[in-house]
Amino acid sequence: MNLIQEIMNLNGHDISTPLKQNAFQLSDQEKIEKIEYYFTQIMDTLGLDLDDDSLKGTPNRVAKMFVKESFSGLNPANKPAISLFANKYGYAKMLVEKDITLYSHCEHHFVPIIGKAHVAYIPHKEVIGLSKINRLVQYYAKRPQVQERLTIQIAEALKEILGHQDVAVIIEADHLCVASRGINDTNSKTVTASYFGQFEIETIKHEFLAHIHHR
Repeated sequence: MNLIQEIMNLNGHDISTPLKQNAFQLSDQEKIEKIEYYFTQIMDTLGLDLDDDSLKGTPNRVAKMFVKESFSGLNPANKPAISLFANKYGYAKMLVEKDITLYSHCEHHFVPIIGKAHVAYIPHKEVIGLSKINRLVQYYAKRPQVQERLTIQIAEALKEILGHQDVAVIIEADHLCVASRGINDTNSKTVTASYFGQFEIETIKHEFLAHIHHR
């Protein structure tokens, strides 16, 4: 599979994260050094004193955070290995992993998206190790994102891993580009959903939603 085009089309729409063809030409260390240099220029332009004890290490810290943490999901080499196990109990009802902690960044302003993901699938011959669902969500979240694309990417990845269509993903999130700037609305949330296979049946969909909202 092409590293840049991990997930290409859904009904003719490109849902891959926009990346340059040479996105992986530089090593992580080279990227850190480059980002550190340019972030130094940004801080200097803002008039900050980079000789101050509190600030002088900031460009390097930001660079390492970007490459190793916040945007580590840009590199397919960091995609988690997914464990599948035989469904030896013949469990055929939906399996729901809800309230998965989600941290991402809006690709328009590079400020945080903070929320939770709810993921469900109906097992066939195999089941996924539960922690792997969380890791898959975090992998796709650790990119500059838009929530709609993130939701679909998670669902498409699960469909590919499981080898069938019976998958659903809902994300509820706060966008700091709305809360901390612009309109400064701290109360609104954004909700996106992807339903496939049996989850497009209204009764199955409602059961999934009931599981999510049950406390």
